[in-house]
Amino acid sequence: MPEIQMPKLSDTMTEGTLVAWKKKKGDEVSAGEVLAEIETDKATMEWESPEDGTLTEIYVEEGGKVNVGDKIAFIGAEGEEAPKEGKQEKEKEEKEEKPTAKEEQKKEDEPKKAEQPKEEKPKTEEKKQKKAAPAKAEKKAEPVEAGVSPAPPASASGGPPQREEARVKASPVARRIAAELGVDLSSVKGTGPEGRVTESDVRAAGKSKPAPSAVKVPAAVKAGESARIQLSGMRRVIAQRLVESLGPVPHFYLNIDIDAAPLMEAREELKSAGEDADAAKITVNDFVLKAAVQAAVKVPRVNASFDGDAIVQYADIDLGIAVAIEDGLLTPVIRGAQNKSLREISELAKDLAHRARNKRMKPEEFQGGTLTVSNLGAMGIDSFSAVINPPQGFILAVGRITNVPVLDDCDQIIAGHRMSLTMSCDHRVIDGALGAEYLKELRHLLENPALLLV
Repeated sequence: MPEIQMPKLSDTMTEGTLVAWKKKKGDEVSAGEVLAEIETDKATMEWESPEDGTLTEIYVEEGGKVNVGDKIAFIGAEGEEAPKEGKQEKEKEEKEEKPTAKEEQKKEDEPKKAEQPKEEKPKTEEKKQKKAAPAKAEKKAEPVEAGVSPAPPASASGGPPQREEARVKASPVARRIAAELGVDLSSVKGTGPEGRVTESDVRAAGKSKPAPSAVKVPAAVKAGESARIQLSGMRRVIAQRLVESLGPVPHFYLNIDIDAAPLMEAREELKSAGEDADAAKITVNDFVLKAAVQAAVKVPRVNASFDGDAIVQYADIDLGIAVAIEDGLLTPVIRGAQNKSLREISELAKDLAHRARNKRMKPEEFQGGTLTVSNLGAMGIDSFSAVINPPQGFILAVGRITNVPVLDDCDQIIAGHRMSLTMSCDHRVIDGALGAEYLKELRHLLENPALLLV
């Protein structure tokens, strides 16, 4: 049975946090059964066991953060025990400390070579050799612990010996945890084999360690104060993706204002069915999502992406929905949205947005997508230009519905409802005329919302 390692749950994941174990040490597990909850740079998701067997060892406690590929647990067959970490380390050290036959021969030859020129050298040179020889022998006599950088040699004037911490026996996990918690290994009493410092020893020392005097960055910055806030994994990914988009992707923008009065009327009619009715839960944003998909069905060339020396035309419309969360932004995807009804899109959008905000998504639910809709209307934004999510060909930005004076068919000024839509296009995929054709179809659908109900 293999050791269980931290899985790579997204294309940008380099490390993960073990949020919770769903099984205890000694529990039986089956392949496909939820084993743990892991937080990536994008979401917290349930992780299924890849093996059948018994959870014989847990190497990473809840709340621990480790790199992708690091061991986190061991699932053994019946009667199989996890390999002893201390034993493995001891064998490794003994192997490194034990000199090879070649090194032994070299050590035996060195004194003979040193004796041969002794008589021929002048006395001053002989004195220098005598002083240097003990120092050289002393340097060779001290083995270096595996994975530890050698300490600087003692000074000729009888300076201090090598640092004691370099000689402390500790497991790699214990060393890493000590570095994270700022614990001095030389001050920790080991409870492992031959006094080896274990992970539990370091964590116990970390709890008893007095709080550091360094000032932590406050969670909320008050007016008039400055702070440097470390980027979260999600914000690093967002920054990287934006640079990948605005740098290489040639953006251009198309904007229209639509008559939103028919949309508001359709929404009110659905609400009149009663609060408990499914139709009453359909929002203006749901209409926009459905219209964005239907317009792409009518103008399929916008449902594409640039790929080096070709343009990839997608058969399915995988609709991305930009969702603002506490740490940044997620874009869950509705697969094959062209085959979904307005009600189905409404239900899926709400479910995905809820799980995105609670970081309870699976990797395949927020990866990919062929076009994206970003709506800031609910936050009071009149209009804005969104950044394309590569490699998609465009993103649609939706503003709020505003009350404005408009001219009716009789040239009379009346109160009207208008909504701004901005299409950010990748000019390598979509030209101005093609984008205009898509927006024309989108306007027609939103100003005639009954077409979205069929």
